[in-house]
Amino acid sequence: MTDDGALHVPARTIPVPTSVSEAAQAVLAAGPLGAGDYPAADDLDGWRELAEASNGMIAAMFDARLADFAATVEETAVDGVPVYRIAPADVRAAAGGRVYLDVHGGALHLGAGVACRAMGTDAARRTGLPTWSVDYRMPPDHPYPAALDDCLVVYRALLERYDAADIVVGGQSAGGNIAAALLLRARDEGLPLPGAAVLVTPEVDLTESGDSFRTNLGVDTLLLRSLMPANLLYAGGHDLTDPYLSPLFGDFTKGYPPTFLQAGTRDLFLSNAVRMHRALRAAGVPAELHVFEAMPHGGFFGAPEDAEIDAEVQRFVDAHGR
Repeated sequence: MTDDGALHVPARTIPVPTSVSEAAQAVLAAGPLGAGDYPAADDLDGWRELAEASNGMIAAMFDARLADFAATVEETAVDGVPVYRIAPADVRAAAGGRVYLDVHGGALHLGAGVACRAMGTDAARRTGLPTWSVDYRMPPDHPYPAALDDCLVVYRALLERYDAADIVVGGQSAGGNIAAALLLRARDEGLPLPGAAVLVTPEVDLTESGDSFRTNLGVDTLLLRSLMPANLLYAGGHDLTDPYLSPLFGDFTKGYPPTFLQAGTRDLFLSNAVRMHRALRAAGVPAELHVFEAMPHGGFFGAPEDAEIDAEVQRFVDAHGR
C-alpha cells in the first residue's frame, strides 16, 4: 500500500470467464475495441472529424443488431429539434398506448444523424414501444445546455400528446446522463414526470469519482480510458458537479420516477449505476439495479445476456405502465 492508503495491485492476467455464454466469451476473447487519443480541447475541427468518422461506425454496429427487426422510421422535427419517430411493425400487446423517449449515447459528443437513427431503432426493439429518438445538439459547436434543452423541448411535446404516466424516458451511457438530468429539470420546472425511467449503464457522474473508474480501467473492452476530455468539452466550462451535468448528485427526495438501472461487472461505469441506485433508494424512489457477469460497457452485442436485459426492461416498463 502507498502512504495514503491506496492499494498497489500488481500486473495480472484476467482470463475470459466460463461463467457467461459462449457468445459473450467470444466478445471478451476478441479483446478491446480500438480507440485513439482525444483531440486537444481547443481543436474543434479535430472533434468534428472524430464525430464524423465515428457516427457511421456506430450506426453500422447497431444496424447489425437490427437485421431481424422491422420498423417504420420517420424523420421529423419538433419545434426545430430533429427527431426520429420509430414505430415497430409489431408493437407489443403490453405497450398499451405508451411511448418511449430515447436519448442516444455516444460519450456526449457522438451519435448524431444515422447513428441516432440506429440507436433509437434499437431502443424501440428493446422496449417494444413506439419511440421518439432525439437527435440533440452536441459539442464542440453546441455544449451544455444545448442537448438538455433539446430533450426538454421534445418531452414537452410528448406531454401535449400523451399522459405523463404513458411516457417512458430512457437512455444508454451518455444518453443515460441526459435522460436522468432531463427528469430533474422537468421536475424543477413543474412538469409532470413520466411513468418510468430506463438508464442503461448511465454516465451519471461526469466527475468520474466512482470506484470502478479505477478498478475496471483496462478491464472494460469498450471504454478503454477516462472520458474526462469529452466530459469537459460537453460541460463548456460549467461545474461538473451540477446535477444537470452529473445527475448522481441531484436531490431525488423532491420526486423522481421508478427507475431501471443496468451495468456489468467489467463496466467502467459500474459505480455510476450502483451509486445512482443507492441514491434513489435512499430517497424512497422505486429502483432496480441489474448487474451482469463479466459484461463490459455496452453489453455483448447480441449474446443471450443482452436478450436478458431486453426482457428485464420490458418487464419493468410493463410493471410501471397503466
